[in-house]
Amino acid sequence: MAHVAAKRVTLDDIWPNLDAGITQLLTNLNKEFPRDKWMDLYSSVYNFCTTSKPPTAQRGGSSAAGAAKASGANFVGEELYNRLTEFLKRHMKEILRVAETKMDEPLLVYYHAEWDRYTTAMRYINHIFQYLNRHWIKREADDGKKEVYEIYTLSLVIWRDHLFGALRTRITNGLLDLIQAERNGEQINTTLLRGVVNAYVSLGLNKEKPKETTLQVYKEFFEDDFLAATETYYTAEASQFISVNSVADYMKKVEVRLAEEQRRVTQYLHPSTELELITRCERVLIEKHVETMWSEFQHLLEDDKVDDLGRMYMLLSRIARGLEPLRTTLEKHVQNVGGQAVASIGAAAMNDPKLYVETILRVFKKYNDLVSGAFRSDSGFVASLDKACRRFINENTVTQLAKTSSKSPELLAKFTDLLLKKSAKNPEEAEMEQLLQDVMVVFKYIEDKDVFQTFYSKMLAKRLIHGNSASEDLEGTMIGKLKSTCGYEYTSKLQRMFTDMSLSRDLLERFKGHLEGLPAAEANLGGVDFSILVLATGSWPLQPPSTNFSIPKELQAAEGLFQKFYQNQHSGRKLNWLHQLSKGELRTRYAGGKTGYTLQCSTYQMGVLLQFNTEEAMSMEEMQISTQLTDNVLKGTILSLLKTKILLSEDGDEDDISKSSRLTVNKGFKSKKTKVLINVPVPQQVREESDSTHKTVEEDRKLQIQAAIVRIMKMRKRLQHGNLMSEVISQLQTRFKPKVSVIKKCIDILIEKEYLKREEGQKDMYSYVA
Repeated sequence: MAHVAAKRVTLDDIWPNLDAGITQLLTNLNKEFPRDKWMDLYSSVYNFCTTSKPPTAQRGGSSAAGAAKASGANFVGEELYNRLTEFLKRHMKEILRVAETKMDEPLLVYYHAEWDRYTTAMRYINHIFQYLNRHWIKREADDGKKEVYEIYTLSLVIWRDHLFGALRTRITNGLLDLIQAERNGEQINTTLLRGVVNAYVSLGLNKEKPKETTLQVYKEFFEDDFLAATETYYTAEASQFISVNSVADYMKKVEVRLAEEQRRVTQYLHPSTELELITRCERVLIEKHVETMWSEFQHLLEDDKVDDLGRMYMLLSRIARGLEPLRTTLEKHVQNVGGQAVASIGAAAMNDPKLYVETILRVFKKYNDLVSGAFRSDSGFVASLDKACRRFINENTVTQLAKTSSKSPELLAKFTDLLLKKSAKNPEEAEMEQLLQDVMVVFKYIEDKDVFQTFYSKMLAKRLIHGNSASEDLEGTMIGKLKSTCGYEYTSKLQRMFTDMSLSRDLLERFKGHLEGLPAAEANLGGVDFSILVLATGSWPLQPPSTNFSIPKELQAAEGLFQKFYQNQHSGRKLNWLHQLSKGELRTRYAGGKTGYTLQCSTYQMGVLLQFNTEEAMSMEEMQISTQLTDNVLKGTILSLLKTKILLSEDGDEDDISKSSRLTVNKGFKSKKTKVLINVPVPQQVREESDSTHKTVEEDRKLQIQAAIVRIMKMRKRLQHGNLMSEVISQLQTRFKPKVSVIKKCIDILIEKEYLKREEGQKDMYSYVA
């Protein structure tokens, strides 16, 4: 069967049809384009590329045929490719001719419309030339030719080189004018801007990978000019606005402007522009005016402008080191406000722990709310608040009046005692939890935590001994908070106190059982309702009595019976009676009608009052002989009875009593209550107790410092004086701030005790003596 050669198709055969179809797509895309016409155009390109042969292929032999196979398609594809290229260039000239007649926004509208029409049409045209893309163009690209592109990419290259290049300056200026108009408050067509800006992005063709785009055209011909224009615009606006408006209003303006620029990126700019755009805005709007904003910060603090402070924080946090001066200013401000708040209550707070602690908390809460709100709990501002609070809590008018920084922990401990002591004014448990948390807030800033511990433990001991603790659960909660803050060692003795209380209750039950088993004559307590607490010496901050005391005969039987019982239970232990902490109740028979009054008094007061069962009147000297109390203790006891009008002085002067002063029972005593508390310490006793506690703390500190020095030197063996001082302070600063002078004295004491020695020829070098 004979082979029929396919008819050769030339470019001139197919081009008129292609020209008409491409022209319609480029100029009148909306007009109906039948499917068979699509297929006709595609077939024209396909037939041309597959049936056309170069002349050498028809004349030559086998070698010529091989050459045709290798290069014939190149020749045919190139001719069609070049014809289309020339067609698109002519189309660009037509668009450019019309564009030259337009300016500003009309130019942008025209450019955007033509770009949209052109790129849409070229996507269709690219499909028509798909066979050319897959064969001749692909082969050319594989051979390394850089200037041959797929048809759609070719169309973008031609637009860029023959249209955009001629119009880019005018288009960019038009875009910048529209953006400035928007910044000035005018409504603009953001869709138009987005379309034109996207055209810049699309024209950034990657020469190495033509199908991919780069941002070179966008950045070089639009973004650089846009950023420069932005900087110029805001430089002028900021300088003008801040010169005639307040800093607060200026910050609001900056906040709005930054939000607008971020929204601008979202609406019509490329996302890559955002970082540099915002950075330049921050430099112009914030950095250039940072000094003015810093100087306004103090005024905003003084006027409590929380919203403006938050706004300033957010703005200055955008720039490097913008917040550092604010932190310093806040620290000084809080320190001053705290100091002034404490100064305003002055001497009144010396004896009013509630007033003192609540004043401190009011300052703290105000600025803690500011830091956590306006300053977003920024760690730098938290640190500034902590430093300021630590300073004004440990050094203020009250500590100056007391001549010791230890006054703060003392007052805090007394405030805690007020909270935990049983009272009609005790708040609800939920509120108590918050109040204890407030105590821990102040405690955190206290430097002399050992002073708080000493006062707190003594007051806890009194609450437990006298049974006036508001709640054992709350006591446990408070100890738990102290333990979590300072560790187990800080609260170990406090926890052992509760253990002793439980053991004492069991012991008292056994004693009552013991009495029930005795004959009535041997179990006679003399009509006394007797209870007792037995406390371990090492766990309780209790001092032995500072005076002798001759216990009244009415109490001797009960005390003697328990002493005998306890010795039988624990033969190796010794009981030390703490009469100064004991208390009891006496019933009056001379006043209060038939029932009389019940006087709640201390054991020493009982010892004094029971003397009047046999005597009508007694002198101070006679009272001392009977009770064996020392002068100071007896005088304090008598004064408390005179102040409460239980006793009367025949001299008539309650404040000036001497050994010769004669005392009588006030038989005309009256009270609205049947139970009268007369065990009220006089101010002198309170002061003496406080002074004694502070002395105890000082002595304990010396021992702790010496122990720390020995620990350090035992580990180091040799250490220079300055380094030893630093390590001692570092080890102890969580409990208290040791004074350098005291550390030096402790070093000298340890040298005397031969724990340390100074090295010969090196005065500031110490060695450990094993």
